[in-house]
Amino acid sequence: MPNQLTDENILAALGGVKDPEIGRDLVSLGMVKSVNIDGSVVDLTVELTTPACPLKAKIESDIGDALTALGASLVRVDWAANVKRTFGGPATDLIPGVRNTIAVASGKGGVGKSTVAVNLAVSLARDGATVGLLDADITGPNVPLMMGTQGAHVTGTGGRPNPVVAHGVKMMSIQYFLQADAPVIWRGPLIHSAIAQFLRDVEWGELDYLVIDLPPGTGDAALSLSQLIPLTGAVIVTTPQEVSLLDARKAVAMFNKVNVRTLGVIENMSGFVCPDCGSEHDIFGSGGGAKIARELQLDVLGRIPIEPGVRSGGDAGVPITSSQYPDGDESAAGRALREVARTVAGRISVLAAPSVVAAAS
Repeated sequence: MPNQLTDENILAALGGVKDPEIGRDLVSLGMVKSVNIDGSVVDLTVELTTPACPLKAKIESDIGDALTALGASLVRVDWAANVKRTFGGPATDLIPGVRNTIAVASGKGGVGKSTVAVNLAVSLARDGATVGLLDADITGPNVPLMMGTQGAHVTGTGGRPNPVVAHGVKMMSIQYFLQADAPVIWRGPLIHSAIAQFLRDVEWGELDYLVIDLPPGTGDAALSLSQLIPLTGAVIVTTPQEVSLLDARKAVAMFNKVNVRTLGVIENMSGFVCPDCGSEHDIFGSGGGAKIARELQLDVLGRIPIEPGVRSGGDAGVPITSSQYPDGDESAAGRALREVARTVAGRISVLAAPSVVAAAS
C-alpha cells in the first residue's frame, strides 16, 4: 500500500476516531495537538479530557488502525490532559482554581463512603490529575486517619491555611485543627460556617477535581455544600442490603431537590471471595446497586468486593489504591476502586464536553 502520510490525510483519518465517552471525533474536540511524520513513523500528541481516561487504550488502538491504513508502520502517541471546568458562576469566585467538585454521599453510615472517597481521590491523583479531598464530615472526620495524616496540623499565613498533602492529594479536615480525640459538638450554623471556610479560605490552588466526603444522611453538610457551590455531581455509595438501599434512595432524592445531578451508584461490599476456597459469599446480599440504579434510572459506577486489605490500608493510612500499598494493584478491590475513579472521571468529561467544543471552535 502506498504511503499516504500527510498532515491533511492524518487529520482526515483521525476525524473518524471518536472519544468513546463523549461520542465525538478527536479532531473536532481539539484533542490532536501535534503531528510529526518521519517516513512511515507518526508521532502524535493527543490531549485527553482527563488523565484518568477510562478508555485510553481504546482510543490508542483506534488511532493505530486509522493511521496504519494510511501506510504508517509505527504510531507513537504522547498523551497530555486538560481537565475542563463543568461549572461557572459563583463557584469561580469561591473556589477559583477548582475545575470540578465531586460529592461522595450515602444515606446511612457504615457503607464505606469515606473509604470510597479516599480511594477515589488517591486513584485520580495517581493517574496524574491534581486532586483535593475535603473532609466535610465535621463531627466525625475520618479522612486524616485513612490518609495517614492524623497528627498533622495546618500551616499558613494571613488566615489562609495550606492543605495537608499525602499520597499526592491536598486535604483539609476539621481534625487538623483539633487535639487528637477532641469531639466536635456543633449545631448546623457552625457546620455551615466551617464548610464555607474550607472552600473559601484554604489555599487549594489549581485542582482538576475536589472530592468531598460528606457525612451520612441528608443533613446540614450536604445542604450547605449545595448552597455554597455548584457541584459537578454526586456519587452515592451503598451496600447491597435493603436497609442501605432505602437510605440511598433518600440521598438521591435530596440531591434531586437541590438540583445536583447524581453521577451514579457505587455498590460497596458487594461480595467476599474466600481466600482459602475461592468461593464468593454475598454477605450483604447481591444486586442491590443494580436494583436501585434501575429504579432511579442511574448507572452503577462499580462494584467493590470485600477485602481485608481495604480495611487494613485505611487503618494504616495507606489506601489500597495508593502506589505505596503492597499488592494493591493485584487486589480485586484495588482494581475495582481504580476503575470506579476512571469511570467517574469519564462521566465528568462528558459533562464538560460542550465547553470543550466551544473552546476548540
